[in-house]
Amino acid sequence: MNMELNVKQCLELALRYLREGKALVEKDPIQASEKSYKAAEEVVKSLTTYFNFGDIIKRVDERDRWTATELEKAVLRISEKLGDWFFDSWDKAWALHVWGFHEAKFDSEDVKKRLPALEKMVLEAQEIVGGR
Repeated sequence: MNMELNVKQCLELALRYLREGKALVEKDPIQASEKSYKAAEEVVKSLTTYFNFGDIIKRVDERDRWTATELEKAVLRISEKLGDWFFDSWDKAWALHVWGFHEAKFDSEDVKKRLPALEKMVLEAQEIVGGR
């Protein structure tokens, strides 16, 4: 697959998931948590490809899927380029994934509090790859 196409596709998915997550916050915070987390995950995949982190991409290709390990390593590398805000935003996304979705412990207020950080991830990634 064309690398540029893959980067753009991931960002389009990220934006879609973010919109879906925002729309669900009040009526279904569990699904809002997962959709919002998925937006952050797609940003990480997109920027990993964009920045050409070959070692991470190779491991993903060997397994034919992303794991939490590759996502975390990618977040650390992206944060080196973009700053600590990216790492902090990923932590908020991970909290949504674990505590909001898997454990179903977050309510709408908990999800809403984390959304701006995830939105920043999506918007900054679009800016970086020229998706705006």
